[in-house]
Formats: sequence, structure tokens, C-alpha cells
Amino acid sequence: MTASPTASPTARAYGAQSMTAPLRDVLVKRPGPVFGRAFEDPANGYRRPVDLAAAQREHDAFVDLLAGLGPTVHVLEAEAPSPDLVYTFDPLLVTDAGAIALRSGKPGRVGEESVLEAWTKAHGIPTIGRIAAPGTVDGGDTFWLRPDLFCIGHSLRTNAVGAGQLAALVGGDVRIFDLPYAGGPAQCLHLLSVVSLVADDLAVVYLPQLPVALWELLRDLRIRLVEVPDEEYATLACNVLAVRPGVAVMVRGIPRTERALRDAGCEVHTFAGDEICINGSGGPTCLTRPILRG
Repeated sequence: MTASPTASPTARAYGAQSMTAPLRDVLVKRPGPVFGRAFEDPANGYRRPVDLAAAQREHDAFVDLLAGLGPTVHVLEAEAPSPDLVYTFDPLLVTDAGAIALRSGKPGRVGEESVLEAWTKAHGIPTIGRIAAPGTVDGGDTFWLRPDLFCIGHSLRTNAVGAGQLAALVGGDVRIFDLPYAGGPAQCLHLLSVVSLVADDLAVVYLPQLPVALWELLRDLRIRLVEVPDEEYATLACNVLAVRPGVAVMVRGIPRTERALRDAGCEVHTFAGDEICINGSGGPTCLTRPILRG
């Protein structure tokens, strides 16, 4: 099923086939008790025990920052057994035709898609498809390079079956890129771990793990690259959220990448994310599920 053509922003309530068009509506999940217990299960992959009060303060400040930049921020009130529901980008995709429920390659996250789908259905967004077992897809392995050009990463979280299912659901020009094994199953290497589009002609990248075919595509489309240095990669320097073209939100404490973005002409806003981002390895893009862009 091919996503429908984009209508004018005032005529539609959903559709986010862009990473950089003005973000108008976005869904977030405030950390709750389940997030606070994330470190208790090693399978969750958190670095240290969670300070829930600090995480909630950070998330509240992040939401205030987003709202101050223009988007309407919707807060998901539901809970799930997984602490990772806070990273609302991963369980579900919103196209111009409707929602696609994904199926995470991290076993503990399977089922999060139903929580987000319940929200999208309640807000008038139809479901146009679902990833079915044995397919797996994490939203972090997906991004729109153009409204009609969709990219999927084949990773340890998104398998070939799932990538094929998603490509068929999205339709049109879909490119699939193989990601390296890197740190293995215990670590999360998504496609968006190595690239973030911040304007139509500008991307933040970590070249050592960027798929060659994607590097070639960025080159052919004349997209300028801001290169993340090795010492800032682990602090989520590649995970940058564009609120509109050239206006970026990133975790505080990444000075070289922040300076490079400013030098490239971007307006950069930062927030404290030690608990909600660094501890759980999910940056500002991960914390958001765009509902409407454009």
C-alpha cells in the first residue's frame, strides 16, 4: 500500500513522511514506575539504576522545550511492561496514509506497538498495516530521506523479513541498508544511531558505521555531512531531532557536534538527558513519535 500524497497542513491531522518538515504534533511518554525499575532486568540494557525523579524532571524540561519551539505535544498516559515505551519513536510509524504497527527486535519491547496503536486509533488515525512474526522492525531503523524516499536499516533489531514487509506497506522508493554487527545483540545499533537528517541538505553522521550505500546516496543527493567525532558518539551525538529545517534539538554536553551544527547554519537547542537519554541509550528522536509534520 503506497502512502497517499501529502495534503496541505491545515487539511490533515496526521502524516509525518519527513524528518525535517515543521513538527506540528508529536507523541511522548513521560517516565513512570516501570522506567524507574529498568535497571533491575539486565535484558533492558540500562547502564545504571534509574533516578526516576531526575528522569521525570528531564523529560518535563524536554517537553517544555519542544512545546516552546511550536509543536503540540501529546503525552501518552498508558503504561506497558517495558520501560522502553518512553522511546515512542520505535513501536509505530505514522505515514500520510495512516499508522503502521511495528514489531521490535528487542523481545521485551514486543507489545509496545499495541499501546501506541490504541492511541492512534483513538485519535482518528487508521492502521494501514502491521509487521507480523517472524518479521521484526524497530522505528529507529527507519527514516524519510525525502517524502517519497524511505530508508530502512537491516540490523539486529530489524530483520530481512520485517524490512521486506515494511517496504511493501510503505511502497514507492524504499532503500534497505545493512548495518554492521558492531557491539552485538547486547547493544542497540539502529540506522538512526549513525545518521540524523536535520535539513533537506544536511545530515549528522557517524562515518565509521555508516553503510557505504547510504553514504553514496547522501553524496549523490548533495547532502552535506556533519561528522560526529569518536569521543562524542557514545553520548548520542548522532541522535538529533529536527523540529523544522535547520532547527535541531540534542542532548546537552556534546560540544564539538553542537558547534559543527551551528557552523553549518543550524539553530541548536539542548537539554539535560543523563537519565532519559544516556542511561537508556535513546536520544531526542527516540523520545518522540511524530504524528504530523509539514
